[in-house]
Parts: sequence; structure tokens; C-alpha cells
Amino acid sequence: MMPDLGKYADAVLSSYAVSLLLLFGIIGLSLWRNKRVKQQLAEAEMQLSNKN
Repeated sequence: MMPDLGKYADAVLSSYAVSLLLLFGIIGLSLWRNKRVKQQLAEAEMQLSNKN
């Protein structure tokens, strides 16, 4: 299934690996930030509801 990359195989495969790592890193950071922002929003709503 994989095409013959010849002498460029190492460069191409390492480029794919780096790209995948970066994508997974971006996804992980996005999920982490989403969790953090949801927590901050819940805290702000709690403070707002306590003032009323």
C-alpha cells in the first residue's frame, strides 16, 4: 500500500510523524484550554449567582 519513496523515505516519514505530533499537540492543548475555560465560567457564574 505504501508507495516506494526511495532515498526520500526517511524525510517523508519523519515529516508525517512531526505533523501528526503537532496535530495531536494542538488537539490536546485545545481540550485542556476548553476544560480550563469551562471551569472559569462555572466559577464566574457561581460568583454572580451568590451576589444576587
